[in-house]
Amino acid sequence: MAESPEHSFLSDTALQIMDSASNSTLFGYTEGQRKRFDFSCDLKKDWSKVIAGQTLWKHDGDGIDKDLRTLLHEQDIAAAVYIARHQSRSRARLAEVTQDYLRTMPGSLSRLRVFWVPADFDADDEKSRTTVHTLLKEEITKDLLLQVALGGLTPPDVTRFASSRRPGLPLRILSHVKKQGYRNHRHIAKALDVNLSALQFETERLFIIGFLSSDSPQGGLYSVTDSGNAMLDICSRLRDYLHGNLGKGNRNEDFEHICKLLGIEYPSIPKTAPLLVGDDGRDIQDPTALLLQHVAQADADGSVEWPEPYFAIPSSSEISTSE
Repeated sequence: MAESPEHSFLSDTALQIMDSASNSTLFGYTEGQRKRFDFSCDLKKDWSKVIAGQTLWKHDGDGIDKDLRTLLHEQDIAAAVYIARHQSRSRARLAEVTQDYLRTMPGSLSRLRVFWVPADFDADDEKSRTTVHTLLKEEITKDLLLQVALGGLTPPDVTRFASSRRPGLPLRILSHVKKQGYRNHRHIAKALDVNLSALQFETERLFIIGFLSSDSPQGGLYSVTDSGNAMLDICSRLRDYLHGNLGKGNRNEDFEHICKLLGIEYPSIPKTAPLLVGDDGRDIQDPTALLLQHVAQADADGSVEWPEPYFAIPSSSEISTSE
């Protein structure tokens, strides 16, 4: 049976949103082959996370069992996306099926992300297409990309990170741990040339926020978490902003959209604003200004290895075409 225009539009839109979000340079994007799924892609950083999805439009609740079975039994995907028509029958059937999986495969169910589309969506109507695209962009970015590509980073995480009273030091710690690991407090304090008690305090804060993890509840041998790496990546792009080379005209709309979802309104802070310790007129009330202060100070200290932007990896078809 041929796909409906609505079915095709929704599947293509999901991929387009994730592809566009990769322009933030926070992760790379490669579209996957459509074999078992209606759409799939691979998000890449120093890891590779596959996202696959199914679209339900014409068949009401009849195809939900098969769709979820196809999605949730696939072990190699990081997130299973389901885009469905918002109807009471479909919602009721989805609830029944997910209850079964909650008892038998709770781990797999945690990977499921469901996005509902208004039942009266008409793919032939331009206004309707725009409305649904906007709806899906907001939900997919917030509920999928922040969870998968940015390790579950949240606005409170960003605010707590920015609230440190030692500008630049949390970034220096994250960068050092990512590159060289964490042996002990005294060793790291000496390597970073900082006070031992300050180093211990900031390290414990990063552990509590969730940017560092440890095999021991009391800390010790720390490593940087996915959300900690995401914070480093975001701060590296904010450094680009302060240097005036974030993108054409120092703008990157996709990065800006992701930052807004995290409460980072960096365009509101001019790149010429006083940010370094000792500068007069620093804003110590605005979380975004505080975050940029960390970036500016760490950049001035020269002790952070700033992550390079992530770009999409060409698909095999693109490579063969170019040849």
